[in-house]
Parts: sequence; structure tokens; C-alpha cells
Amino acid sequence: MSVGARIAVVGGGVSGLTTGVALLEAGLSVRLMAAEVPGPTSLAAGAMWGPYLVEPWARVREWSLTSLSEFRSLAGDPTTGVRMVSGIEAARNSTPAPEWSTMLPDFRMCEPDELPTGFASGYRFTVPLIDMPVYLEYLLRRFRKAGGTVQHATVCSLDEVEDASVIVNCAGLRGGDLAGDLDVRPIRGQHVVVENPGITEFFSEDTGLSSDLLCIYPHGDTVVLGGTALDGEAGLQDDAKAARAIVDRCASIRPELAKAPVIAHRVGARPTRPEVRVEAENHGKRITVLHNYGHGGSGVTLSWGCAREIVGMVATMNAP
Repeated sequence: MSVGARIAVVGGGVSGLTTGVALLEAGLSVRLMAAEVPGPTSLAAGAMWGPYLVEPWARVREWSLTSLSEFRSLAGDPTTGVRMVSGIEAARNSTPAPEWSTMLPDFRMCEPDELPTGFASGYRFTVPLIDMPVYLEYLLRRFRKAGGTVQHATVCSLDEVEDASVIVNCAGLRGGDLAGDLDVRPIRGQHVVVENPGITEFFSEDTGLSSDLLCIYPHGDTVVLGGTALDGEAGLQDDAKAARAIVDRCASIRPELAKAPVIAHRVGARPTRPEVRVEAENHGKRITVLHNYGHGGSGVTLSWGCAREIVGMVATMNAP
């Protein structure tokens, strides 16, 4: 691998920061370009490991496993915001175990008395739960410690990126615009952050393709409650009516949440695509673009796996 490669990573969310860290720690020079670092959509994530409605499965599986291993290691350091947490995902009808269940050694079917009223099936397992504001700040510190530089800039075209031999497109929703890719669309998500009344385990409902989600993610003194999945909507203003409905749904599972003081509202636009795009493209003038976008609601879950693949692609480019 040529340490002389000049790499510009476009995007300041979890994909951009993780990719930047992985490239730096492989001995490369990296400049991160983004209007906001960390990015607002990544800050709004819940965030629990789990490949959710994302393809292609064969690649997603490997990316997810790589990230799972990394998060398990990071969970030993309280400054990262990553913890291994147990909990339940349940459904109101009988549902088969998800494809990713085989990746988790303690994954098992719930006993009937473990399920809330109205639920017909469920599974208990332990996964990484990530406090995103803490985790993204950790990634940014790690990025800078490894020698990375941050350039605050709104990139409207890849032609605006100067002094780079490789551009890595990790721009999330804007990644499609930069690539001229019409397959990327937003799915708006909203979470409500409340004071934690004593919840230690996560709970999530398998709601299928519904736009109304139900998830309870405890992060120490706070709990992130979700959520929504509004296909085609990209606005980042919080919706008071949606927020109230989120709290009500979560309080139907844990009644103590009904009166928990609200700390914050978080809104993001998941960059969704029929398939995640991690591939190389020639951009002219001897510049190569490596795309890493379209992760939908699985950006955190796929982050380390996709970042490691980008590192491998750079290594192949610079091999003698």
C-alpha cells in the first residue's frame, strides 16, 4: 500500500469517521470533508447492532460480523459509548428468527411469560448498544489522534475535491447526489431521548414495514425511544405529534416511561438504497472514487465492515 496516497473522505457521519479511522490506522493520509462533524443523521441513531432491511445479504453478513467483532472489543472501554446489552425483540404475530440470529451465540426464543401482553413471539439476545453522541466523539478523537485532518465544507460536487488521488464517498444521503445515483432515497427517522427511570435492557418490536417503530434503548442515565420510518421524507425538524406517539408506544411496554422527563429530540434521514454501494469508480484525471453509501438504517451495524473493505480496495489499487 502506498503511504503517499492522498485520500479525501467526504462525509462526517459514522461511515465517514469510521472509514477515515481505518484508513489512517492502515498508514494512509486522510482528510475528512463535511459541513457537520459528526453528521446529524448518525447523531440521531438509536443505535443497536443489527442488519435491518439491507442488501445484498452475502456482503451485509460479512460487514456486520466485522463490525460486531469491533464493537465487542470497544465495549470494554467506557469512553467509547459502546456496551453489550441484553434484551428482547418481539412481534405481535409468529415470526421466524432473522437471518442474522446465527451470528449471536446467546440468541434464543423467548418463553411466553417473557413477552409483554399482546405479543405472540420474541427472541432474547445480547448485542452492542451504542450511545451515538459519545461514540461519534470517540471516533473523532481517534481520527485526530491518528493524524487525520477535518475540513468543514459543503461538497456539492466531487469535482470540488482538490489535492486528492482517492476520494471516498461516505456522504450518506448526499452520497447519491455526488455520484449521480438516483436509487438513493431518504427514510426519515425520529427518536425521543428521556431520563432513564431504571431500565437496563433493550426492547424492540418487529413492526415489519410499518412507519411506526417501537424501540427502547437504555444508555445509562438516558433512554432513546423510537421511532419512525417515513419513506421519502428528509426533513430534520422534530414533529411534536410523532414524538408523543413514540413515547406512548414505548410506555405501553414500560409504563414508567410515560412520565420520564424529555431531554432531547433527534431526527435523521436514513440514506436508503436497494443495495449498499461499496465499489470503485474512475473519476478522471487519475482520481479514483470509492463509494461507501446507501446503508439505510444499518449504517452503524455495517460501519466497520465497509470501512475495512475500503481499506482493502485502496491496498489493491496501490499494490505493485
